[in-house]
Amino acid sequence: MSSEILINSNQREIRVALMENNQLVELFIEHNAHKGIVGNIYKGKVTKILPGMQVAFVDIGLEKAGFLYVGDIDVMDMLGLEDESEPPPLEEEEKDHPFGGKPGRPNHDVKIQDILQEGQEIIVQVAKNPLGTKGARITNYITLPGRYLVYMPTINHISVSRRIEDENEKERLKELVNKVGNPGEGYIVRTAGQDALKSDFESDVSFLHRLWENLKQKSEGVSAPYLVYEDLNLIFRSIRDLFANDTERLVIDSKSDFNKCLEFCSTYLPHLSDKIELYKDPMPIFDHNGIELDINRALGRTIWLKSGGYITIDQTEALVAIDVNTGKYVGHSDPEDTILKTNLEALKEVVYQMRLRNIGGIIIVDFIDMANEESKEIVSNALKQALKSDRSRTRILKISELGLVEMTRKRVRESLVQTLCDPCDYCDGKGYIKGTSTVCYEIIREIQRRGTDNITRKNLAIKVHPSIYDMLFEEESGLLEEMEKQYNLEITFHVNPKLHLEKYYIEAS
Repeated sequence: MSSEILINSNQREIRVALMENNQLVELFIEHNAHKGIVGNIYKGKVTKILPGMQVAFVDIGLEKAGFLYVGDIDVMDMLGLEDESEPPPLEEEEKDHPFGGKPGRPNHDVKIQDILQEGQEIIVQVAKNPLGTKGARITNYITLPGRYLVYMPTINHISVSRRIEDENEKERLKELVNKVGNPGEGYIVRTAGQDALKSDFESDVSFLHRLWENLKQKSEGVSAPYLVYEDLNLIFRSIRDLFANDTERLVIDSKSDFNKCLEFCSTYLPHLSDKIELYKDPMPIFDHNGIELDINRALGRTIWLKSGGYITIDQTEALVAIDVNTGKYVGHSDPEDTILKTNLEALKEVVYQMRLRNIGGIIIVDFIDMANEESKEIVSNALKQALKSDRSRTRILKISELGLVEMTRKRVRESLVQTLCDPCDYCDGKGYIKGTSTVCYEIIREIQRRGTDNITRKNLAIKVHPSIYDMLFEEESGLLEEMEKQYNLEITFHVNPKLHLEKYYIEAS
C-alpha cells in the first residue's frame, strides 16, 4: 500500500495529511499558539497525593498540574533498587507509538504514598496532552524515540512493533538490538526498523544514548518546574514517525520549511532526502488533493455509504457512539444478506472515520441486528482485520446479542472535532435548545406563581426574545388576558433580539 505525506505550513499552523492510496487517512494539526506537549520531558514538583485514587498531581509549569498514576512510576528506580525479576510484557510491543508509558495498572504492591511525597522533585514525560478539564497525563517511564528505535533507559526490555508481523524478522531485529544496546536498558523496534541493518540501529542507539545523558545532566542543575526536553515540531515528527518503507514522498508547500526538512534529513536521515519535495502549484496543496473536502466531511455527524446506508457519530464526554443504519439501501430479497452487506460496508467506514477524526477512548458501535451467528462472526473478523491498518492501539470485544461492539482506542491527542471546533455558544455544546412553546409555558407558569404571591407587585415587565413574543401573542394572548384579570396583574412585554431564545426576565414594578 503506497503512501505519501502532504504538509501545509504557514506562520499560524502546520497541517500534516497522511495519504494511503490517494485517500486521506490521518490528519495532524499543530497551531503555533497552542503546540502539543506529548513527548516533552519536565522536571516537576509533586503538589498533591491522593492515596484513595493512587494518583499524584505534579506541577510541570503548565496551567493545570499533570496527573501521575502509580502504574506510571518506575518504582525500582525511584526507590533505588535493582529489579532482577523478568520484566512483564509492555504495551509498547502491541503498538507503534513512542509515548505510551507503562500500562495503567501497577504490577507491584507499592502504594504511591510510599514512593512520593509532596514537594518532591521528579522527572516526568507527557504521555497525553491536556484534554478538556483534565491536565496532562504524565509518566515517570521515559521514552526517547529515534528513527528505528524507541529508547527506554529505565526498563530492561526489548520488543518489536506489532505492525511487523513476520516472526523470523522479529527475532532477527531483537538479536540485532540486543547486540547494539546497553544491557539492562529497553528498546522498541519501530515499524521503520523492519529490514534495517545493524549500522542503522547503531547510529540510532548512539544518538539516543547521548541525548539521555545530556537530559540527565541538564535536569540536575535546574529547579522544578522546568522543561528539560521539548520534542520536535510536527513537521520533523512526521518525518521521524510517519515515514514507512512504502512512503513514496513528502510534499511541503513552504520553501523555508522545505529547506529545514532537507537539512534535518541530511543530518539524521540522509536516505530520505530524495523523497522530500517542494510543492509549487499555485492552487493550495490541500485543495489540489481534495483534502479540504475530506476535512469538512469529517466534521459532520452523518456519513453516507455508497450502498445508500449511513452511519452517525456522536461524541460525548464519556464515550463515542456510532450507529449503523440501512438508510436507502433495501437489498434485493434476503433481509439478513442486506443487513450483513450494510454492516460490512459500514465497518470499513467506521475504522476510516476513527483514524481520520482521531476518535479515542471508549467507542460503542451499534451495528444493525444480525440473527445469524455466522454473520456476526464475519463482521467481527472483518472489523479486526480492518483495524490492523490503524497505528493506534485498539481493543475490541465480541458483538453482543444487541448487535453492539464495545472497543477502546488509545487517545493521545484531541480528536479532529475538538481541535477544529468550539462548543456552540447558543446551545452551550448540547446540540439542542428548548423549544419555543416550552419557554412560553415556563413564562406562563412563572406569571401564575407571581400572581398568587401576595408579596409580588402587580405590575410585571417581561423581557423576551422576539420568537417567544410572537408565539405568546399569536397562540396564548387569550390566556394572558385571563391571567391579568384573575390575578389583577398588568403585564408589559419588552422584545430584545439579543436575548438567548431560552432566556427571559420578569421584573416587578
